[in-house]
Amino acid sequence: MNAQKVIGILLIVLGALGVAYGGFTYTKDTHEADLGPLHMEVKEQKHVNIPVWAGIAGFAAGVLLLAVSRKS
Repeated sequence: MNAQKVIGILLIVLGALGVAYGGFTYTKDTHEADLGPLHMEVKEQKHVNIPVWAGIAGFAAGVLLLAVSRKS
């Protein structure tokens, strides 16, 4: 499998996931404090939205890459 096919498949998968889920959430540690035996930390959840058009564009680009790699 050459690199063009791998990138095409990866774009198809990521595009489909972007359309299906619409984004992803991650947790970021913002503050941490140790006061003797006490340990305190603040974690903040962030959400990243993926526009539907970006997912469709990624999917279409992956399909085009696979189609071009089959012809050559």
